[in-house]
Amino acid sequence: MAQLTFVLSVLSAFIAVIGFIYTVRLGRQQRWQGELDGPIPKTVGEHAYLRNPVLLAYILAVLLSILAIGYLALRYY
Repeated sequence: MAQLTFVLSVLSAFIAVIGFIYTVRLGRQQRWQGELDGPIPKTVGEHAYLRNPVLLAYILAVLLSILAIGYLALRYY
C-alpha cells in the first residue's frame, strides 16, 4: 500500500508541475497577443505572479505533494 501511495503522490506532483508550466506558457502567449479585457491595477501589475490565484494554487499543490512524499518516505522506510 505504501508503494501505491508513493507512486500516486509522485504522479500528482508531476501533473501539478505540467499544469503550472502550461498555465505560465498560456499566460505569456495571451500577453504577447494583447488579449486583455481591461486595464490592470497597478498593484497587480507590479506583482503579477504573487496576485495570480491559479499560479499560487499550483505552487501550493506541488509543495503539499512534496511534503506528503517526504512524510510517507520517512514513515514507511
